[in-house]
Amino acid sequence: MDIEDVPQSVINVPDGGVQAWLSVLGGFIVCTTTFGYSNSFGVYQDYYVLAGASSPSNISWIGSIQLFFMFFMGLPAGKLFDQGYFHQVVGFGSLLYVFCMFMLSIADPHKYYQLVLSQGVGMGIGSGLMLVPAISVQTHHWRLRRSLAMGIVMTGSGVGGVIYPIMLNRLVTGSAGFAWGVRATAFLTLGLLAIANAIMTTRLPNARQRGPGTKPDMKAIMTDGPYWLYVLGLFLVLWGMFFPYFYLQLWVNLHGLPGNLAFYTIAILNAASIFGRTLPNMLADRIGPFNVLGPVALITSALVLAMFGVKSTGAVVIFSILYGFFSGAMISLMPPAAATLANGLHEIGIRLGIGYFVSSFAMLTGTPIAGALFDDGDQWYKPIVFCTIIMFAGAACIATARSLVARRKRTQRV
Repeated sequence: MDIEDVPQSVINVPDGGVQAWLSVLGGFIVCTTTFGYSNSFGVYQDYYVLAGASSPSNISWIGSIQLFFMFFMGLPAGKLFDQGYFHQVVGFGSLLYVFCMFMLSIADPHKYYQLVLSQGVGMGIGSGLMLVPAISVQTHHWRLRRSLAMGIVMTGSGVGGVIYPIMLNRLVTGSAGFAWGVRATAFLTLGLLAIANAIMTTRLPNARQRGPGTKPDMKAIMTDGPYWLYVLGLFLVLWGMFFPYFYLQLWVNLHGLPGNLAFYTIAILNAASIFGRTLPNMLADRIGPFNVLGPVALITSALVLAMFGVKSTGAVVIFSILYGFFSGAMISLMPPAAATLANGLHEIGIRLGIGYFVSSFAMLTGTPIAGALFDDGDQWYKPIVFCTIIMFAGAACIATARSLVARRKRTQRV
């Protein structure tokens, strides 16, 4: 819901204060326990494969389905949030998410359907119901510093991606075992989400209470060539971008590198992404999101190709830091870049929603395709080359969209 669409008589946006900062903290916690937890799937990928649960391709479907629903559910969750059901949606999503985590802890790792239902479908839907409302509610509290508030919320995914992989690796492969290791993360998540639900608040009227505002021109959006070229670019980049997140720990183990290093690769990736989600955005505020997003997409693509040389401890650490930083920047720059394509604030929400919806299908299919290529003879070059090519194509689409947008703006000025 855009603040500008609400009648001025009912607007009260303090741009700070206790409620505002508590809502930022609550959103940060939600992002930590949802997106952050999903970023630790590489630990599960490694455990399931080495335990003989199924093939790498089949197992990667679990994490892909979880990411798919996390993005896919953004449309219905955002609509319900706009209608005034924030607490109900986030509360139900929290209960479903934690319940499915406990179901995962009692699942048999050798029964594939149990893992898909609990970790893929259940946790994916639960996280999707929480994530978009927790980010959107920041618009109720912030106007001038809205980007800063949302940036702080999004860093939760990196923090969760550090905490959960280390916790899971220590517990699952230690004396606790799989069941109690997963259960421990479920108890932690339950406590954190209880806090988040208690401290987040809404301030603006819902759709039934506010006056009529400007409606998005759906025909113009659906025929906007640069916008759809940008969406295609996002799809292609995201199609291959999560391959290292899912497979890097397995890569380390299968290349005979130290086991302790494998434990921390996913955590290093996510720790570096914290800086990637903040520093490039600061630069984007100065020179424009598209001017930063294009080079970031290109560098991220090149780093996947660089995996061919990641065969030593030092190379793994450097790769993890660089890839975590630039892939994190890719995620954080998507919304502001999409916003620059909107013809007004009334269009930002629908353009973001469409972008996330389309991207959800890239999340669903990307890593399983890479896994299937790896399964074909256990050859790493096939998924690496596939992901590199499609990501380079996506970077080219984004760069072309940027050029078309710049040309359109010059024409409008003339």
